[in-house]
Amino acid sequence: MPKNSRNPQVDAFLQDKDEAKWKDAFTALRKIALSCPVTEEFKWGKPCYTVNGANVVLMHGFKEYCALLFNKGALLPDPKGILVQQTQNVQSARQVRFTSAKEVTALAPTLKAYILAAIAAEKSGAKVEYKQTEDFAVAPEFAARLRSTPSLKAAFEALTPGRQRGYLLFFSGAKQSATRAARVEKSAPAIYAGKGLND
Repeated sequence: MPKNSRNPQVDAFLQDKDEAKWKDAFTALRKIALSCPVTEEFKWGKPCYTVNGANVVLMHGFKEYCALLFNKGALLPDPKGILVQQTQNVQSARQVRFTSAKEVTALAPTLKAYILAAIAAEKSGAKVEYKQTEDFAVAPEFAARLRSTPSLKAAFEALTPGRQRGYLLFFSGAKQSATRAARVEKSAPAIYAGKGLND
C-alpha cells in the first residue's frame, strides 16, 4: 500500500461499534499520522503506521484512555513530557494518552513532530538498548529454589533469554512472598520441560 493512502481495514475498524468510544480520537490521530510519510497498515487488530515495513506508531484503546504508541519511544526526545512508559518492564515503547478527540487536536503539531522524529529514528537504524537477563530482579523465593535445586538452575539456564526474562518478571511481579513461591512451584515443570511462561 502506498504511503499516506487509507487502508480499508482501518476504515472498517473506525466503524466498529466496539471502538465507538474512541472513534473521534482515533480519527483525529489517523489524520495526523497520514500527514506524515508513513504507510497505514492494520496489525494486531489495530491501525499501525510503518516506514519500510518497520512499525513506527500504533493506535490502541483502553477502558480509561486511548493512546498513540511509539514502538521505539525510548529513543525519542520528549520536550513536552508527554511520553508514558506503560509499565516499568516496558523497555522500548512509549504512549501518548488521550481521553478525547479535543486533546488530540490540541496536541496535533506536537504529535506530528514526534511522529517525524520516530520516522527519523527508524530510518537511522538506531536500536533500543535492552536490559540483559542478568539486569532483571530475581525474586528471593526463586533465588532460594535455584540454590537448593541444581537441576532447576540448570534447566532455567538452558532456557532462551526471553523465556528467562518472562519467568523473572512473572515471579517478581507478585507482592506477597507466598504468591511468589507458589508461582515458582507451579512454573517448575514448564522450566524443566524447556518451555516459556506462555508456551
